[in-house]
Amino acid sequence: RIFSFLDVVTLCRCAQVSRAWNVLALDGSNWQRIDLFDFQRDIEGRVVENISKRCGGFLRKLSLRGCQGVGDNALRTFAQNCRNIEVLNLNGCTKITDATCTSLSKFCSKLRHLDLASCTSITNLSLKALSEGCPLLEQLNISWCDQVTKDGVQALVRGCGGLKALSLKGCTQLEDEALKYIGANCPELVTLNLQTCLQITDDGLITICRGCHKLQSLCASGCCNITDAILNALGQNCPRLRILEVARCSQLTDVGFTTLARNCHELEKMDLEECVQITDSTLIQLSIHCPRLQVLSLSHCELITDDGIRHLGNGACAHDRLEVIELDNCPLITDASLEHLKSCHSLERIELYDCQQITRAGIKRLRTHLPNIKVHAYFAPVTPPPSVGGSRQRFCRCCIIL
Repeated sequence: RIFSFLDVVTLCRCAQVSRAWNVLALDGSNWQRIDLFDFQRDIEGRVVENISKRCGGFLRKLSLRGCQGVGDNALRTFAQNCRNIEVLNLNGCTKITDATCTSLSKFCSKLRHLDLASCTSITNLSLKALSEGCPLLEQLNISWCDQVTKDGVQALVRGCGGLKALSLKGCTQLEDEALKYIGANCPELVTLNLQTCLQITDDGLITICRGCHKLQSLCASGCCNITDAILNALGQNCPRLRILEVARCSQLTDVGFTTLARNCHELEKMDLEECVQITDSTLIQLSIHCPRLQVLSLSHCELITDDGIRHLGNGACAHDRLEVIELDNCPLITDASLEHLKSCHSLERIELYDCQQITRAGIKRLRTHLPNIKVHAYFAPVTPPPSVGGSRQRFCRCCIIL
């Protein structure tokens, strides 16, 4: 029982003390959760095979994240020996192919969480296999598996309708049809990541909103075709939304965010970087209707002014909720904004890169009220260097972290 509290390294050391300790330390019941990320460069297939033989049915959770030396053969042996595995992380195991998912489907019916991010050889065949053999699957990450198409997603959701978290980041072949399958078959979905799925439009995401009312986290950053229709659909169908990331979605406006804020009062994190059409009006609505807001990115939102920050600083979230605010490249922001944020006692970090009207003096005044805050900012020299040969020389700006 004492050995069951030890980590992998300590167990291995204990196993070398004596024969009796070796038996105790290497007992499979002590190896129910294994994370080999710290040893990723040294892990080869035979190591995984040996672990699987030692642990057998005891193993519930295994992380091989970054173990590029592990391939399909080792994972087939693993699947055969560790049939009670529930959580498996293969993120960055670039040697594996559809054969691994076929093995998991055949032997590991209790699998709940599977991470295949950056396993670029994975195709629709893997999703079909998982659908057939892993009906309890709740979390799946296939980010950057860019061979996956709508056919694979359709096959997946037919057998894994209990999915709660699905990451499709960088799956560039996915179209709206794939989202329609998800919306129709995954009513328990809580988290969805569609970052950089460039072909996605309003049609697909509206289907998600209408079919997945429990949605709490949506990342659609880089999906540049979406419009305010998405924000309206979220407001009307997903009242539990806590996280919304829509960076670089330049068609979104104050109108959409007004609807969202008035209906989604549990919002905690919003990434609105490069939503270039939003103004202080969005901040006013967030300050009134979103009392739980903790993290807000407004970088490159060049229409934001001190007045919007004033409303935010006086809003329901300001005093004991707001922790991070990013205002990089907001040219209209001045030291007055920093004055408005003095009452945000939970504020831990503020980003002010390329806010040319922010001064050192303004930052110092802020720190007198919030001594533990981290402020990231650029400051140019007070006097530019002289011209040489009729043209102004380029000069460096210095980055400070206060």
